[in-house]
Amino acid sequence: MSTPPTPTLLLLNLPPSILCGIDLLTFTTSPTFYGIKSLPPGLHFLFTSPSASLSLRDGFWFRIPTPTSPTSLIYRKWDPARETLVPCPEDEARAFVAEKGGWKEVYEKHLTPYRQTANTDGEPQSEDTWEHLTAHITPALLTRFTRNTEWAISSASSGLQDRDEIPGLSAKEVGDVIGEEQELGMLGIELKKTWREGAVGRERTEQARDRSWVAGDVVARHAGESAAGGGDEGHWESVILGQMEVCFLMVLTLANYSCLEEWKRVLAVLLTCEKAVWDKPRFFAGFLRLLRRQLERGDDVEGGLFDMSDDGGAFLKELLKRFNRTLGQRRANAEGTDDDTTEEFQEVAKWVKEQYGWELGDEFVRRGMLELEDGEMVEMETGEMAGEDESGEYAPVIVEL
Repeated sequence: MSTPPTPTLLLLNLPPSILCGIDLLTFTTSPTFYGIKSLPPGLHFLFTSPSASLSLRDGFWFRIPTPTSPTSLIYRKWDPARETLVPCPEDEARAFVAEKGGWKEVYEKHLTPYRQTANTDGEPQSEDTWEHLTAHITPALLTRFTRNTEWAISSASSGLQDRDEIPGLSAKEVGDVIGEEQELGMLGIELKKTWREGAVGRERTEQARDRSWVAGDVVARHAGESAAGGGDEGHWESVILGQMEVCFLMVLTLANYSCLEEWKRVLAVLLTCEKAVWDKPRFFAGFLRLLRRQLERGDDVEGGLFDMSDDGGAFLKELLKRFNRTLGQRRANAEGTDDDTTEEFQEVAKWVKEQYGWELGDEFVRRGMLELEDGEMVEMETGEMAGEDESGEYAPVIVEL
């Protein structure tokens, strides 16, 4: 055997008992582990960490093309000084293989077949496989996001807007102070300003409430980098859903804080859109489908994607309730709805209700009788929902100027 018969990732001198992960599978290395064989076509992500704890993790994306000749071979070697994998010259990799007895010996005894879970009983994968979670990620997006041609990223990589603030220093100056951190290519979402430059009066108010404009602006600024087809909605998918996918996966595998913040910013924009929901039904149906699949894997994130209790989950819960009201207002105004968007949202609502007990509707009891421990009945009234229906202290006030 002069070369492996299937696409192969060869890892030289990898220490035993370190944490290693490929796509959705994480494992601890052994002394006889030299890499992974039978890699399917598409984009993949491999990461390592000196220990299984939440220490610094480094990883890189790579792409296996559709079946071609010769077979795809990717070489990496362990750098003891940096405790990470680095590119390896082909002649060094071939010398390593020869030293270990040749490709036949290495392929049959030291390479593990690719799989997405630790399950080896042949049961079918669920729908939230790696292909579903990376459907909109492209090589162009990875180059923009990682800002390097190796598509390398670590737990410490960060967007400028997510770096710790130091009074008197800009985000760039903070980076100079705390050391060299890889800067990630974020979308530049600024939630405190979601209206166009120069907007005043009613236009500014509408764009502050309905974030459709800022979503479109993000796509317009980055669409040229996506190199994707599919018309306008295709650009929305490749730019926004692609960013949402890569950020979620970097949280899942690397526990990258900055990627979590970017993921939350994307949700904060999309779930507060109104006009765009009806202008781009295919996009929003796909977005809700992706969100559900990501939430289903939230428990795989070490420490949880975020605290889903009543307090910790308030961020997402309130966004979903607002999006539900947007759908309801359109139905009430007889403006029509997109069946796919509504159905996908109902699937999300069903899932969060089953998992967390969240009620996303506006039906709630404002006043009623409560039985105390001693059997006494008292009348109770709550103002908790006053902010949502603009009543009480939240009611609109006419001010004479």
